[in-house]
Amino acid sequence: MGKTGLESDLAYQAEILQGVSRTFALTIPQLPPPLSDAVGNAYLLCRIADTIEDEAALSAGQKREFSEGWIGVVEGSRDAQDFAAALGGLLTGSTTEAERDLVANIPRVMRITNSFSATQQQAMQRCVRIMAHGMAEFQDGAGLEGLNDLKHLDRYCYYVAGVVGEMLTELFCDYSAEIGARRDELFVLSSSYGQGLQMTNILKDIWEDRNRGACWLPRSVFLAAGFDLRSLSPGQADPGFVEGLNRLIAIAGQHLANALRYILLIPAHETGIRRFCLWSLGMAVLTLRRTYTTPAFGSGQEVKISRRAVKTVVVTTSALARFDAALKLLFVGLGRGLPRVREAA
Repeated sequence: MGKTGLESDLAYQAEILQGVSRTFALTIPQLPPPLSDAVGNAYLLCRIADTIEDEAALSAGQKREFSEGWIGVVEGSRDAQDFAAALGGLLTGSTTEAERDLVANIPRVMRITNSFSATQQQAMQRCVRIMAHGMAEFQDGAGLEGLNDLKHLDRYCYYVAGVVGEMLTELFCDYSAEIGARRDELFVLSSSYGQGLQMTNILKDIWEDRNRGACWLPRSVFLAAGFDLRSLSPGQADPGFVEGLNRLIAIAGQHLANALRYILLIPAHETGIRRFCLWSLGMAVLTLRRTYTTPAFGSGQEVKISRRAVKTVVVTTSALARFDAALKLLFVGLGRGLPRVREAA
């Protein structure tokens, strides 16, 4: 018996996830089946918004126009096929082959989106709307001098990751009434969780971002340490730069501690959801450690964790997924030696 249209679209979704994100292709299948389809689809909606912002050939005006158009497609007021053709025709080699394939198949992605409940669709629409508007705002001012200050970094991280944490929380609460009973506690921590993961990526990807003409580090943090981000060059470990970097590592670590608090609010028997969260958290903490111990790194590859380390995170956190006390001990161990945020006097 052949696949139905939706089954075929879901098979495509699983396949393209492998191409656009190895990490999420690894973690999303850990979720229980009804939830894994929704989270996989939500990730692709966000990835398309990201693809618009990352395409080097598009002007700031075009990015804003396509971002608004994408919001329209997700909310049902724009035709998916027309949008895919218009955007796809302008993508260049700065967009990966997998991302170009994803854009070409936007109608398939949207057929899956439209199969979900109204609550699930509303969570996805809110996320894409906030993300697309926020990224367009920051792209207008992107440059090598960095963001103004920590407040701007917080806002940027919210737009690109914190809002994703909020969407995932809504999807988890919709899936389980037991999780839904803790919605308020989870929601408070969800954007911090997203920010911890995003700050880790920003620190790891300093040089890749600079090669694209962007710097997401907060200027004020480094100026306070006597370092100007405009003088940043690969392989240097200027004391002022290291001081600023370590302060950001401490803040990211604090957000990742909130991520563990978030995970422990998920009922212990929901091991699939816990694994989904724990794997990304464990990989982030290890990446933060490598960034801390290699401050003169010149590319993300130098601080990227090994496949063996990924496997260790997967095996260890999976074995301990039901045990809160053991998870707390594990992450205390993983984070030992990292700088801490200094408490105000």
